[in-house]
Amino acid sequence: MNKFNYDDIVRVRSDAQQKFRPGERAWIVGVIAQDKRIGSHYEQFPPGTIYTIEFEDGDSIDIQEEAIEPA
Repeated sequence: MNKFNYDDIVRVRSDAQQKFRPGERAWIVGVIAQDKRIGSHYEQFPPGTIYTIEFEDGDSIDIQEEAIEPA
């Protein structure tokens, strides 16, 4: 079961790596379950669900579930 769903508003945890923009608010625009990961891009992430989040400025990133929290 995923912790977040499409269109949820989240905040990047303050203890996340700097490249993930800690403290910033974003929207869930993609959910990639562990069994749906295809391609080497996802090898950089730990096991679990990966989310594509979009920030208020329009930039988006992929991030692991543990690095985000409800806004």
